[in-house]
Amino acid sequence: MTDTPPRLGRLTFHSPLSEARAAGIVQRLAANRPRTVLDIGCGWAELLLRVLAAVPDAKGTGVDINGTDLERARRNAEARGLADRTEFVEESALGTRRGPADVVLCVGSGQALSTAEPGTAEVLRELRRLVTDGGRVLLGEGFWQRPPTLTELSGMWPGARADDHHDLATVLDLAVQAGFRPEWTETAGAGEWEEFESAYQADTEVWLAAHPDHPLAAETRERLDRHRGQWMHYRGVLGLAYLTLVPVVR
Repeated sequence: MTDTPPRLGRLTFHSPLSEARAAGIVQRLAANRPRTVLDIGCGWAELLLRVLAAVPDAKGTGVDINGTDLERARRNAEARGLADRTEFVEESALGTRRGPADVVLCVGSGQALSTAEPGTAEVLRELRRLVTDGGRVLLGEGFWQRPPTLTELSGMWPGARADDHHDLATVLDLAVQAGFRPEWTETAGAGEWEEFESAYQADTEVWLAAHPDHPLAAETRERLDRHRGQWMHYRGVLGLAYLTLVPVVR
């Protein structure tokens, strides 16, 4: 057999984000007519490309350490006629000098800007450094919807701790302390999480059902079952906030 398990083919965004919410975010970010957009931990850069499509004069830069995701981003940019307005660079974003930009995107990628745990305060300070006065930041940041129990933590990602995340009020306070005012606060709903987590594994689950004796079946089954178990432990406990932040003029 030469078939290998497919991955992530059904995901549009690499986060729990609906089309309706994405459209609202893009509309808000585009309203300020940015000239430059910087995407930290861009992955395949779906939001970056949508902002550029909405602002024909803007140019964008995506930074990520995953070369496979960046190749997907480049293919998408080419397919949408945006290749001449995009640059994708495979490098660490720690201490990056790619800014300042008029729009900075950092969705689920705070670890790219900070080595602290949790690094929310440092991430926000870095985002303030990377955005122009009058610009906008979109931060997608995890938060606890309620304090996790020890049992829930034990089934999440390896080494999960109660201090891995703040609650939403604290995240907003940290944003203000870092030099922002929150223009828009919204959080991923249960349906968005379920669509994301299901799509994250769907193609691989279908492949596994058709290839139960494949040489890769055992490790694929273990990976799928492990991730699903982790999701069941953080389901309804871990949230994701999408914060549109306005920098206070210095």
